Amino acid sequence: MSFDEDLEPQHPANAKKFEPVKLEDLSVEEMREYIEHAKQEILRAEAEIKGRETLRGDADSLFKK
Repeated sequence: MSFDEDLEPQHPANAKKFEPVKLEDLSVEEMREYIEHAKQEILRAEAEIKGRETLRGDADSLFKK
């Protein structure tokens, strides 16, 4: 697998768009829980992206010398 392949979805389920949650079906507390979960997922995804970018940068600098 090349580094460029890390940028593309690897699983067919990941290639589709995320369906919006029907907020009108949720209570206020459920919406707060949903928001907190979404924030945690964003932080997790951002950390994964940063890790991959760092790894790629390290590899690029190693092989460009």
